Formats: sequence, C-alpha cells, structure tokens
Amino acid sequence: MNLASLLETWGDAHVLAAGGALIGLVFGFMAQRSRFCARAAVLECCDGRPGDRFSVWWLALGAALVGTQMLALTGALKPGTSRFIANPGSLSGAILGGLCFGAGMILTRGCASRLLILSANGNLRALLSGLVFAVTVQASMAGWLAPVRQFFYNLWPIDGGPTRDLQTLTGTAPWGGPLIALTALATGVYFFHRQHKGRLWLALGAVVTGLCIAAGWGFTQAVASQSFEPVAITSLSFSGPSAEWLMRVLSSASVPGFGFDAGLLPATFIGSLVGALVGGDFKFEGFKTENKLGHYLTGAILMGFGAVLAGGCTVGAGMTGGSIFAMTAWLTLISIWLGAAAALRVHKAMGWAV
Repeated sequence: MNLASLLETWGDAHVLAAGGALIGLVFGFMAQRSRFCARAAVLECCDGRPGDRFSVWWLALGAALVGTQMLALTGALKPGTSRFIANPGSLSGAILGGLCFGAGMILTRGCASRLLILSANGNLRALLSGLVFAVTVQASMAGWLAPVRQFFYNLWPIDGGPTRDLQTLTGTAPWGGPLIALTALATGVYFFHRQHKGRLWLALGAVVTGLCIAAGWGFTQAVASQSFEPVAITSLSFSGPSAEWLMRVLSSASVPGFGFDAGLLPATFIGSLVGALVGGDFKFEGFKTENKLGHYLTGAILMGFGAVLAGGCTVGAGMTGGSIFAMTAWLTLISIWLGAAAALRVHKAMGWAV
C-alpha cells in the first residue's frame, strides 16, 4: 500500500501522527543510547576539551545536515516552503531567545529534548522541569508572557523568503549547503573516531539520531505532495508539541488536531524508556542537596520563553531549521551556545554544581 492509499484510507492527520510516532520512537531510543546531549557538548567545549559528548552531538548534527541536504538536492524536499524560510522571522528573537534558552539549559541540566529523554529514564527533576517548560511555552505563545515575547520579537523583524535562506543570501545555492554538510559530517567522523575508536554501535546511534531530522523533513514533504489539504513541512521539534500536549491533557477542545508533532512527543518518551530499560539505565532520581530547585524552575522558564521567542529549541530550531540553512535557525543555535557558555561561567563563579 503506497502513501496515497494510506492517506485516502486513514486521512492526513492519522498518517502524519503515525509517521511522527515512528520517527519519535527511533529518535528517543537512539538519543538515549548514544547519550545525545547539547548541554554536555557545551560543557566540554567550555572546558577546552571537546570529547565524548561533543563528538556524539557533532556527528549527529553532521548526519542531519547531510541527510536533509541530499533530500533537497534530489527534489524530495522543498526547504523554501517551510516555516523557517517562508514565514517572516526575527533576528532579535533568534538572538535573545537563543541566549535565554542556552542559559536555561545549563540551569536545568538539559535542553527540551534531553529533559524528555531523562524523564523517561526516571529522572523526576527533569520531569518537573519539563512540565514547567511546557507551561511557560504555552504562556509565551498565548498567555501572559505573550506581550513580552512580542515586544522582543518586534525589535528586529525580517521578511520571509530569500532573506531567511543562508544559501540564497550567500549565493552558494544549490551546492553550498551540501558541501558544508559533508564537511560537518567528515569532521564529526574524525572527532568521533578520535574519542571512541571501535565503538560502531555508538556511532550508529549518533548518526541515526541525526538522520531522524532528515526523515521528518522527507516524510512531511511526501505527505504534503500527496495530500489535497495543506500540510506543513516540518521535522523534529519539542517546544511547541510540549505545550500542545499539555493543553490536550487539560482541555482537548483548545488544541489543534492530531498531526506529526502529536505523534512525535509521546513516542520519543516511549523510545527513550525502552532504551533505558534495555541498557539498564532506568532509575528514579529526585532532588538532592546539591540540586537546587530554584535553578531548575528558573532554567525551565528561561528555556520555555526562549524557545518560543527564537522559534524552537536546540533540536527544533538549531538542528531542524539549521539543516535547511535557515539563517535565523543558525543564529539561534549560535546564541544558545553563547548563552550556555555565559551561564556556565556564572555557575562556576558562584561555586554552584554544574
């Protein structure tokens, strides 16, 4: 049965949710087993010793870039139709939102996707932080934080289209993106080999984690090309779906219908849970003396607000938007790293546990 038949039989929403669930299962399992974590990568770089965790993160990023750019080159993906490029954006939102998210990521000991994965591993600190993150995302989208978010967003807005496409802006299309992607993957392989000689299963986990980004792009593009209804071209993101699922639990009448994001979030949780059980990593963890509750709550609020302001998290904006070379997405990713580095310096200066 081909995709057109599936869409006709089950409808767009159910097919999109099923595809999102399948990709989420793989992402959750592989990200858990490979210890994929942007925060850990930042810590290693700030300490001047990019090592195990950085090599995994960079290899995953390289795989995401190569997979997505190959789809674009073959015509299986039209990046210009995604929200990261087609819709208006904000440079101030990308910068300030990224800085907030990066600082919050240090305080909560994980980004949005990492909190979800740790929650499935029994980490109650991550679960609480994830709930506060989801509440803050919703408040920033349509609640009492929305006016504050709109103020900062409107400081430096930009139009959608070519002004948000890095390859168009630099005049390097269509080969600039693929060349950078291949370079990123090659350096990722180099760093990984230097840190993890012979650990092929770990390398596979990192590569598949990154390829899930490309799979999301390719799947939603395929559905959009076959559907008679408008379908948003998208891939992995964990900020918007977190708020969506929170509102769905509270009141099903106030959320959009099921789609790719609706299947992605719970499946990622389940995939991580399976990974933790397989690896013997599942263990309930609460707050200890060195785990400051205020840090976690503050960090979750900063991440939630920053994610909405910037248009996504480390995965949703940085890797998903970055894989199609959306200018604001790369600006967000750089700002996240800078915000995290600044927060880490404050942490160390105050003598807090990292």
